[in-house]
Amino acid sequence: MSNESSSRPTKNERRAAAREQARLAREAEKKREKRNRLFIQGGVVLGVIAVLAIVGLVLTQSLKPAGPGPKNMASGGAIFTEDLKVIPGDRLEDPAAQRIAPVVDRESVPLDVSIYVDYMCPACGNFEQQNGTMLENYVGSGDITLRVYPINFLDGQSLGTKYSTRAANAFACVVDEQPDFAFALHTRLLSAEVQPSEGTTGLDDKQLLEEAVAAGAEPTTQLQNCIRERSFAGFIDGNNQWAMTDLVGIAEGEQLIASTDNQGNPVAFQEADGPQRLVSTPLVLVNGKQWNGARDGSLESYILKVKGEIESAMAANGEETEAEDSAEDSATEE
Repeated sequence: MSNESSSRPTKNERRAAAREQARLAREAEKKREKRNRLFIQGGVVLGVIAVLAIVGLVLTQSLKPAGPGPKNMASGGAIFTEDLKVIPGDRLEDPAAQRIAPVVDRESVPLDVSIYVDYMCPACGNFEQQNGTMLENYVGSGDITLRVYPINFLDGQSLGTKYSTRAANAFACVVDEQPDFAFALHTRLLSAEVQPSEGTTGLDDKQLLEEAVAAGAEPTTQLQNCIRERSFAGFIDGNNQWAMTDLVGIAEGEQLIASTDNQGNPVAFQEADGPQRLVSTPLVLVNGKQWNGARDGSLESYILKVKGEIESAMAANGEETEAEDSAEDSATEE
């Protein structure tokens, strides 16, 4: 019994052992807390580094100058002439620069017709489906030159995909690289079979390339990269900015319609002494004057009216009109 009693720790020894275990537990807890703090601090540092890297990338991209615009669109629009060919021209080196329309002789034929269009705009689709074939015939025959100005004011209606910009960019890519197929792509993008509805994502980049190919373009690496990388997005942004600020192609002194009634008749006009701005699409200008269907009748009848007035004035001045020239050529051939 005396041996068992001597092997058991005394009360003081048990107390000392408990204190030691508590000390060891406290030290272990402190080490654990220190490790956690280091992990948290490290995670915060890594997170800050990641955020800074992302911000740096965004700033780099935003500060990086946008590339030049497409060839053949220095005024902001592609100009189609006889046989639906694009009139060749330079590119706009600064895509944000003010658009300047080329000088046009509006006292002779062909007539100068300009269209501002957003490829997601349902009214633009309806306009094309009603007037596209007629315009194709008049352009192809050389009676009018057609300027197509693509813009992107409906980018917010495609669920974040910026379809208006991407579609306009695809059009610009074809004008730049394979202009012979640009008119066909323009009409396809506004056709009932292809044009997406507002509030949808629209066609993806691969589908836009497929539409360019369906229009006749070759799916070259350069064209694929242009569509995928949206090479002319900055140029399309510039087109939209200037259309909303001071658009080109208007005859001197012409006032654009500011608002219409329920039947589409003009009820107010923009200020005569101020810049003229895009209010809605499609905006159609015939020899620099805005066509309004409710006021002016069908576009074809309006074109014929303007063309007739010009030819009458030319005849009164002793100038040979296109019709007289064609009749003379036919008589010579006979």
